[in-house]
Amino acid sequence: MDEKIQKKVAVWLNGNYDEATKEEIRKMQKDNPEDLVEAFYKDLEFGTGGLRGIMGVGTNRMNKYTVGMATQGYANYLKQVWGSDISVAIGHDSRNNSRSFAEITAHVFAANGIKVFLFESLRPTPELSFAIRHLGCKGGVVCTASHNPKEYNGYKAYWDDGAQMVSPHDKNTIKEVEKIASVDDVKWNGGDHLITLIGAEMDKAYLDMVQGLSIYPDVCKKQKDMKIVYTPIHGTGIMLVPDALKRYGFENVHIVAEQAKPDGNFPTVKYPNPEERETMSIGLAEAEQMNADILAGTDPDADRIAIGVKNHKGEWVLMNGNQTAMLAFNYMMEARKEKGIAQPNDMVIKTIVTTDMIDVIAKAKGVHCYNVLTGFKWISSLIKAKEGKEKYIIGGEESFGLMIGDQIRDKDAVSAVCILCEMAAYEREKGRSLFEKLIDLYVEYGFYKEHLVSITKKGMNGAAEIAKMMENSRNNPPKTIDGVKVKELLDYELQVGKNLDTGETWKIDIPKSNVLQYLMEDGSKVSARPSGTEPKIKYYFSVNTKLDKAENFDATEKILDAKIERIIRELGLD
Repeated sequence: MDEKIQKKVAVWLNGNYDEATKEEIRKMQKDNPEDLVEAFYKDLEFGTGGLRGIMGVGTNRMNKYTVGMATQGYANYLKQVWGSDISVAIGHDSRNNSRSFAEITAHVFAANGIKVFLFESLRPTPELSFAIRHLGCKGGVVCTASHNPKEYNGYKAYWDDGAQMVSPHDKNTIKEVEKIASVDDVKWNGGDHLITLIGAEMDKAYLDMVQGLSIYPDVCKKQKDMKIVYTPIHGTGIMLVPDALKRYGFENVHIVAEQAKPDGNFPTVKYPNPEERETMSIGLAEAEQMNADILAGTDPDADRIAIGVKNHKGEWVLMNGNQTAMLAFNYMMEARKEKGIAQPNDMVIKTIVTTDMIDVIAKAKGVHCYNVLTGFKWISSLIKAKEGKEKYIIGGEESFGLMIGDQIRDKDAVSAVCILCEMAAYEREKGRSLFEKLIDLYVEYGFYKEHLVSITKKGMNGAAEIAKMMENSRNNPPKTIDGVKVKELLDYELQVGKNLDTGETWKIDIPKSNVLQYLMEDGSKVSARPSGTEPKIKYYFSVNTKLDKAENFDATEKILDAKIERIIRELGLD
């Protein structure tokens, strides 16, 4: 075993760690030395969003010690910036150990003289974002690993605007966390009188906000019998989504019973990710059996949303994140205009890897559409920069995230479920399904088809392999893809765009990020980026063509699917 790893193990065996932790380390030394290396070969990185990792003992794992040390560093930075009279809000999801991690976080903050508003039990992540703003907190934490497998947990850190931190606060917080060299540097207890439990009153304030987002409450009430099937996938959505839908006027809501109870083991699914058809399969089966109008599912911390609908053949399908976002963006722009509440300074925000069809729709409707890096902290940062000048309506990204209205600053599946169901009611009132609406939009604006390939590279060598893949894509861009000339290379790490024909370059006015995009002459696009939260590299593919009439949807989709398959094969990603 590497000498550095041996020293780290020795520190835990001889330091102020509990006996159960030391016993677990001794057991790994004897039975699973490879697991011990994985647990100690590095420190779990406090990135720009916080912590996320597998739970267990060790410096590279989510446990009470890594959580406590992270909180001490964050507390130190909050005190540097704000001085005294600081408050934070803390929430958690249904994952194993989430409550324990949230309480440890609360105690460390309180021991540092910081007032804490701790949710009395599990709550959706977006409510934590809302609470920070509502209570005037300087920061906040939610203990969640979002849609990751059950072995994972995480720690997301927020700033005073209710958004995850951006520069300079993210990097400065990381520096303070890195200064915490030992568990002995952590103030673990004392100050419990500074902890206040919150719950029902905050729920009401948040649900009032969600209800206020409705554009056509009268349509929802007319369509109150619309059949809605909802699954919280063993997560926090069960706490608020049913109440929110009831407030919107929907009376025919059916909860998927097998997945209704919060459970960190997620017993009915392999991954608690609503992006996966397998995860949504129980809900899809129930929706089909009931002949429902819409299926909605939220991930464990209720910030991601998936919907299922019947397609033009009467088959139940799961909308992908780009389709869901495009429908939601279009509804918010179209309905506001029809209602007479649209403003000349309305704006929408999407990420650079989300469908360009949204840009096309927004341009046609005269609404400003901005593109930012992946992550809702960048959407929130732009909202802040445009405050008082432009009116934010909706933001979103292809990975099943939407943020509607500006009273929260993170993706919110609770409000998204309500607005998407309102959208279904709006179309039902006009005598058509959501899928028929989707096809109508393709006919009007062009048929955009997207696909995502995620490649996982775990362990000690994973990061190096991903870095090598990005370096090769950066230094050796293809001249053609699928017989089509690659026109531009956009390198967000270098913040430079390049015309591959002329060699002309220009500055990309977006914060630095390790993302590459190939733009092709026919409007196709390939993007590559390492995930910020998982050991993955993600490749995004976007192609488009005209759809002359609804009847040609299937044939045109086959053409676009075949093109994506050829591109994936040519780039060696199949």
